[in-house]
Amino acid sequence: MSDAPQPQSMMISVVVPVYCGSDYLEALVAALDELRREWQAQGAPFSLAEAIFVDDAAIDDSGSKIDRLAREHSWIVPLHLARNFGQHPATIVGILHSSGDWVVTMDEDLQHRPEVITTLLRKAVSEHADIVYANPASAVHDAAIRDWTSRSFKRMMQWLTDNPNLSSFNSFRLIRGPVARAAASVCSHDTYLDITLGWFTQSIRTIRIEMKDERYIKTKRSGYSLKSLLSHGWRMIFSSQIKLLRIGSVLGLAAMVLSVLAAVYFLTVKLFFPSDIAVQGWTSLFLAITFFGGLSAFMLGIVLQYLSSMILKVHGKPTFFTIDRSGDASAARWLAKHSDPNP
Repeated sequence: MSDAPQPQSMMISVVVPVYCGSDYLEALVAALDELRREWQAQGAPFSLAEAIFVDDAAIDDSGSKIDRLAREHSWIVPLHLARNFGQHPATIVGILHSSGDWVVTMDEDLQHRPEVITTLLRKAVSEHADIVYANPASAVHDAAIRDWTSRSFKRMMQWLTDNPNLSSFNSFRLIRGPVARAAASVCSHDTYLDITLGWFTQSIRTIRIEMKDERYIKTKRSGYSLKSLLSHGWRMIFSSQIKLLRIGSVLGLAAMVLSVLAAVYFLTVKLFFPSDIAVQGWTSLFLAITFFGGLSAFMLGIVLQYLSSMILKVHGKPTFFTIDRSGDASAARWLAKHSDPNP
């Protein structure tokens, strides 16, 4: 008998925050169970070890339904929050309770199809990525204004924060377990999870899949109110170093340089070509205001950037973080032999 260690199965945890998902939970669990059994039947070197459903003080009977499903399926883990904290905190709680080598976060309403998890994993292990986001290939809500607003909001926030990955942010994501738990552990009330994930890795990929928010299409009610969208925006800004701070510093410095150059020019004209000055005015006052105004803007920008760096450090932004990707090889080989049903 060989004493060589046998490769261990890679474990995958699924985290689902639940707020009003009673109508979808049974179908979601059935789809997850089907995926779980399919992997087992095919002898995949990975398994769906647990599905953590986080009851975020649901407004329907989702809480009791989660408990019932947990009694029927040993791999379901129910968690109940004391009050409604929001999608991000509920997701963070689920991640911190996870134990998988990979963590999948997804919505409750079947907008995110469980069978796509295989595609996310294939992308991750084949490219040694630590995070893979699933982005919609077409309009999600079948409502031009709603979809345009969502895209515009992300573009605006991407410009403000200068984060190249922000337009890819989505609640349907596959995250390497150590990265997910490390990021979740430093998140505070006002920290945006996806921004925090970027503190720990730059190996981020995206895939395009078809997504439809059937709940919104049928009821015209979104899970995101204007208040929640503004809250998301605030968290993004609070968790990032704002591009405007750097722009303000550069503009202040430019104003200082311009005022000095203008002072040299007008002084030269005054001394050597006094006849060229047709109108006498308050040139020195204007130049002084420009110089000291630029100096103030420059110094304020430097101070604010320094404070921003300190805040991010206080909130847990790491100096470094190590990761082990050696376990990807067996999953990558197995997935390479199996066709992708969700290209």
